Amino acid sequence: MTQNDPSALPDTGPIDWALSTTRSVRKRLDFDRPVPKEVVVEALRLAVQAPTGSNAQGWQWIVVEDQAKKDAIAELYRKSWAEYAGGRNPEEIPGQQGRVVSSAQYLADNLQRAPLFVIPTIKADVPVRDLPDGSLAAFYGSIIPAAWSFLLALRSRGLGSVWTTLHLFHEAETRQILGIPENVVQVALLPVAYTVGTDFKPAKRAVPVEAITHWDSWGSTLA
Repeated sequence: MTQNDPSALPDTGPIDWALSTTRSVRKRLDFDRPVPKEVVVEALRLAVQAPTGSNAQGWQWIVVEDQAKKDAIAELYRKSWAEYAGGRNPEEIPGQQGRVVSSAQYLADNLQRAPLFVIPTIKADVPVRDLPDGSLAAFYGSIIPAAWSFLLALRSRGLGSVWTTLHLFHEAETRQILGIPENVVQVALLPVAYTVGTDFKPAKRAVPVEAITHWDSWGSTLA
């Protein structure tokens, strides 16, 4: 049996389980259970197996445990959320969207309670705003796959998170709180905690994948 023999590949079941059940976790984050440092390091060790453009591996990860720093960043997050939400009452929003807004409001109110924040960052040789589209795609494509691998690794260990970016509307203030160099770009803020239960399920999507997959040219869908 050679290394390239398909029969030598692992069972896809656990992989498919993680891919299909890694949800955006907000209300089911367990704020009262500590997260051991070694668990986060294990997940990050898996994360940096992800590919990067030109194999540059320019990623850096900031793990925030200090409560004063979490409080300060969470306050910046809440300012952005207030502007984004525009005072909408989740109870007045029908259906799934109302539940999403309610969940997001809960996270904004409780963000500082997460045991840890993880902020994926990547070094920029030139200001990101000056990059052409192709280079910009390669730049973010060199950190987002690793950050998503981190979330999958958390899921497989009974932890959860949610991809957030609202703090980036106050990026300069967050940079100052954490001492981030000017040539390092923050990509997201991931609150990390164990989850209340692990019984997450695949999400129902409004449109089947066949209807959004175009084969050879736009409009030639599989539906």
